[in-house]
Amino acid sequence: MAEKNVFHINGYLGLLIVLALFIGGAWMIFEGIMVPLAIIILVLAVLAASSLTIISPNQSKVMTFFGRYIGTIREAGLYLTVPLTNKSTVSLRVRNFNSAILKVNDLQGNPVEIAAVIVFKVVDTSKALFSVEDYEQFVEIQSESAIRHVASEYAYDNFGDGEALTLRSNPTEVSNHLTEELQERLNVAGVKIIETRLTHLAYATEIASAMLQRQQSQAILSARKIIVEGAVSITEGAISRLANETDLELSDNQKLQLINNMMVSIINERGSQPVINTGKIES
Repeated sequence: MAEKNVFHINGYLGLLIVLALFIGGAWMIFEGIMVPLAIIILVLAVLAASSLTIISPNQSKVMTFFGRYIGTIREAGLYLTVPLTNKSTVSLRVRNFNSAILKVNDLQGNPVEIAAVIVFKVVDTSKALFSVEDYEQFVEIQSESAIRHVASEYAYDNFGDGEALTLRSNPTEVSNHLTEELQERLNVAGVKIIETRLTHLAYATEIASAMLQRQQSQAILSARKIIVEGAVSITEGAISRLANETDLELSDNQKLQLINNMMVSIINERGSQPVINTGKIES
C-alpha cells in the first residue's frame, strides 16, 4: 500500500464555508423558510466542521474512511478534508534510536560489546501505519537484529592482516554496511535510514584482559620488526661506505663482529656502554 494524497482545501476557506452554512441554515429556520432544507444545510455544516484539521510542521495526517485508507496530508496548516474520516498523526521528524550495548560473537568467535545510533525518518506514512504493528518498535527490534548480524561478519581486529576489514579499524565501512542492511529490513515499514554510527565497541569483560595483552604483544613485535629492519639497513650502509670511501679492508670475521656490535647497539633498549679496545685487531 503506497502513500497517496487525499482531497483537501484551504482550511480558512473551508471555515468561511462552514460559517456561511451555519448562518444560512439558522436564518432559514428562524424565518421559517424551507425548514427541511435548512436542517439539511445545518447537518452539512456540522459535517464540514468535523472535517477541519490542523497539521503541525513535520507532521502528517493519515485519513481512513470507514476502515479504508484514502490518503495523507503532509503540508502544515489548517485544511478542510473529507468528513467522517479517522485521522491518525504520523511524525515526519528525523529521530534517533540509541541501541543498548549488545554482546555479540565476532567473525573469530570472540565476544564483543557493540552499540550504535540509528538516525531515521518516516517517508511513507501508509506503510508505517498499516504494514507493521508499531513502526517505532519495529525499527528498534530490526536495528538490534541488524547490529548483531553485521558485527558477526567482521573480526574485532585483524592482528596484522592489513587487508581484512575489522570493527575497530574500519568503522565507516561497517556503518555503511549496517545502513544498507537496515534499509532493506525497514523498507516494508516506510522508514528511511539517514545514518548509522557505532557508539560503543569493546571486547567483552571476560576476555578484555587477554585481548589487551595480545594487542600489546602484537604492537611490540611490530615495533621490533621495524627496529631490526632499520638496524640491518644502517649496518649494510656502514659497511658499504667503509668499503667504497676508505682503503680499509675488513675480513669476514671483522665484518661479522662489526655487524654484531652495531645490531646490539641499535636494538638494545638500554643505553650502550662504550668499550675502548686498546689491543690489536686481528684479521
